[in-house]
Amino acid sequence: MTDKPAALLSHKLDLARLGDAPPDVSVIASTESCIAIAAAFGLPAIGALSGIFRLRRGRDGRMMTQTDMSARITQICVVTLESFEQRVAERATLVLLTEKDAADTSGDDLIDPDAPDEIVADGTIVDFGAILVEQLALAIDPYPRKPGAVIPGDLALGHHHPFAALARLHQPDPDPDTEDDT
Repeated sequence: MTDKPAALLSHKLDLARLGDAPPDVSVIASTESCIAIAAAFGLPAIGALSGIFRLRRGRDGRMMTQTDMSARITQICVVTLESFEQRVAERATLVLLTEKDAADTSGDDLIDPDAPDEIVADGTIVDFGAILVEQLALAIDPYPRKPGAVIPGDLALGHHHPFAALARLHQPDPDPDTEDDT
């Protein structure tokens, strides 16, 4: 078994053979793939993982995809330490570059943070399964909380925090002329 989660689901397609009217690509993870991906991500389970890639050519001729990923995953609540199932759904726009396209743009100095992410193909081959696994990795909540889970009152933020003692030191001194006789 490989230690790269993206390699656990493979659905390869050659960008050079897609033409001007590329088809939609659908990827559905098998039960075995879900088990392997869950183990690689340290999740108790992945019940389902699928994605639809709507391919189109951009104005500049590059291949683009609007990706809709959905999954049913089991995570451990950071508050109760109980496992719970949740649905994850993400939409992303990606630019698919061949190695040649990537080499042609490698000299660009300006990076637009609002631009779609670029995925570089292996030659002209894109692995949509690997992209789907990477999108899942980006969508997983790193601090999952089971619905209804509440942090105990004495640990809740705002009730008591580590800098409370310092905040009291920063308060002005009471009026020295007033003395408390209690």
